Amino acid sequence: MIEVKINHAGYHLEQLYLSDIHFSIPPGETVGLLGANGAGKSTTIKSIIGTIEAFDGEIHIKDGHRLAYIPEEPILYDHLTLWEHLRLAATSYDLPDEQWIPKAEELLKLFLLTGKEHHFPVHFSKGMKQKSLIVLSFMIKADIYIIDEPFIGLDPIATKNLITLLEQEKQRGAAILMTTHVLDSAEKLCDTFVLLHEGRMLFKGNLIELQQRTNQTLDTSLLDCFYYLLEEEVANEPRL
Repeated sequence: MIEVKINHAGYHLEQLYLSDIHFSIPPGETVGLLGANGAGKSTTIKSIIGTIEAFDGEIHIKDGHRLAYIPEEPILYDHLTLWEHLRLAATSYDLPDEQWIPKAEELLKLFLLTGKEHHFPVHFSKGMKQKSLIVLSFMIKADIYIIDEPFIGLDPIATKNLITLLEQEKQRGAAILMTTHVLDSAEKLCDTFVLLHEGRMLFKGNLIELQQRTNQTLDTSLLDCFYYLLEEEVANEPRL
């Protein structure tokens, strides 16, 4: 569904932070892109969606496949209502009214945004803006979802509904790339993991492979494996 090969990437040619990041996301699978703050997760995502200045590599997405991106910080137009955002997205993807309007109304109801359709997002809370982006993305039924820290700012009900949507889209055959610091959720939702550290890929595989890589038992959590792997990496780094 999507293949990612990043030889080098960064915000400037003189500052290439990422190196040798390569992974793929098959249809119907969720990949968790994990790492501490500054590991390179956001830079990897921006490389995939083509908004990074300095990039050397290849991103392969099958022709005709729709990609939806939900950033960590919600970005919406101040002078368009929520409904105008939805109509703009539908127009961009050539969706007929009979297809997108019922789906939009269903999602608005699910995320408790019914009655806010004709309001301007500039007056929304961060959580409402985040839910608006979720509605926009899932309304188009994308083939690939790239979601950056999806649970930040969401209330428990919205979090549960988002998890249900992600599972439904995965069953439909969508490929999902998700970054999150909520590792217990990542453990439940993701099929495989890509762990980054200081712009490099430390690990790629499923939880059992990670447990084996870190010499842990099969009941060791993703959080503990993640900690052990980073601790090992830091211990092996050369001292200046």
